Amino acid sequence: MKTWAVCLLSAATLGVISQPANAQGFVGDIGGMVATSGALAKGADASSTALPYVYGDWGRFYARVDTLGVKMLPLADGHIELAMRVSTEGFKSSKTAYPAAGDRSAPLPIGLGTFQRTALGGLLAYAMHDPQSGGQFGELNWAGKIDVGPVKLYPQLGVQYRSTDYVRHLYGINAAQSLATGLPVYQPGSSFTPMATLQASVPLSGPWSLQLQTRYRRLDNAVAHSPLVNATSQVSGFAALTYTLN
Repeated sequence: MKTWAVCLLSAATLGVISQPANAQGFVGDIGGMVATSGALAKGADASSTALPYVYGDWGRFYARVDTLGVKMLPLADGHIELAMRVSTEGFKSSKTAYPAAGDRSAPLPIGLGTFQRTALGGLLAYAMHDPQSGGQFGELNWAGKIDVGPVKLYPQLGVQYRSTDYVRHLYGINAAQSLATGLPVYQPGSSFTPMATLQASVPLSGPWSLQLQTRYRRLDNAVAHSPLVNATSQVSGFAALTYTLN
C-alpha cells in the first residue's frame, strides 16, 4: 500500500484513540491488521501489509476499514454520505516482469455513498470519481449476518465498476509503454467485477476480538486480458486484532 494511504489510516486511528470512549466519542472497533492480496501483475509477488484497523462511527464521521466518510443527510434507513475509498490497486512496475511499463499509482476514489439497513441485511452503494486516473468507480454490496455461537459471520455479495479511464490507468499499455516493453498496445474498456466476501468476528476476552476476512474477486476480460495481468481472479483478506469502544 502507498505510504500516503498508510498515513491516512494511521491518522484516523490516532484520532479515534485520542477521543473518550463515550457517546460523544468513537463507537466501534479499533486495532491493527495484516492485509494480504494476491498479485495480478505478471512477475509480482503477493503482498502483505501491516495497517491500522478502524470500523465505527465518531459522530457524523465514520470509518469502514478502507472507506472513510461523513454522513451528510438522512435517507431512508441510512444516510447520504461523502466518502473516500483507500485503494490498494496501484503497483510499482519495478516489482513486476515489466519495469519499463511505468508505475500505476493507487486510485483514490471520492464521491457519494450510502449504507442502508434492511430486514434482509445491509446494502452499501458508492458512486465515486478518481482524480488519479480521471475515471469513475462504483460499488454495490450486500452484507448479511449469521450468529454461530459467539462467532458472528458476515457474508457479502457485490459488484465493482471501473470506467474505461480507471482501467486504462491501471492495466492499459499506451504506444510509448509498448515500445519500451515489447508488449502490444492495450486499450481496455470499462470493467464489472463480481465479488464474494466472508468476514468473521471472533470474541476473545472482554472487549478484544479477532476479525478475519477473505474476499474473492472474479476479473472480467477488461482486466484479465491486459498484457500486464497474469490472473483471472484475485483473493485478498486480512486478520485484525481489535478493541471495542462503546
